[in-house]
Amino acid sequence: MGQAGMAEAAVRYLRSTTRTPAPRPVEPLPRPELRCVGEDERAPLDRQEFRRVLGHFATGVTIVTAPPAAGFACQSFSSLSLDPPLVAFMVGRTSTTWPRIARAGVFCVNVLAADQAELCRSFAVSGADKFTGVAYDAAPASGSPRLSGTVAWIDCAIHAVHTGGDHLIVVGRVNALGTGTDAPAEPLLFHRGRFGRLAEG
Repeated sequence: MGQAGMAEAAVRYLRSTTRTPAPRPVEPLPRPELRCVGEDERAPLDRQEFRRVLGHFATGVTIVTAPPAAGFACQSFSSLSLDPPLVAFMVGRTSTTWPRIARAGVFCVNVLAADQAELCRSFAVSGADKFTGVAYDAAPASGSPRLSGTVAWIDCAIHAVHTGGDHLIVVGRVNALGTGTDAPAEPLLFHRGRFGRLAEG
């Protein structure tokens, strides 16, 4: 038997005598317990102080719309994921507009321009006909109202909804987006209870 034949025989022998142990199964982590926060577990925070301190965080301002004509002003909006493309907004559980958006299953986030504070105020009112006199067209993917004059728009389908205290956390999968063609580049800001705009450096 030549050297090649001896090597091949050795490999066969080693394979027959060496057994690879079966991989140990990976145990899944226990699921977190979901429950309400008890009254005795609440942090001793004053509501007004909570709002005052958090108000120092400046945010942009948006109007979230859904077909055929639902919408509300929202400053608690953010990007969430690049792959897949996800965004999120928060809405109060007592919102009368949210059930209409939930039924639609889609929404469009309209990022307001610096000169649209009055438009934001009109969408912050509950029960009114918010779209009277408002120019808009249909967002390309969802058909949600895409408001004219905004800085940007993000057209989404509802991806998930999570609870967060007295609010819901709505995650949307982005299907189309763009920037306004006739809007100034400067966005509307909200800081310490007031509307503002970027200061020129």
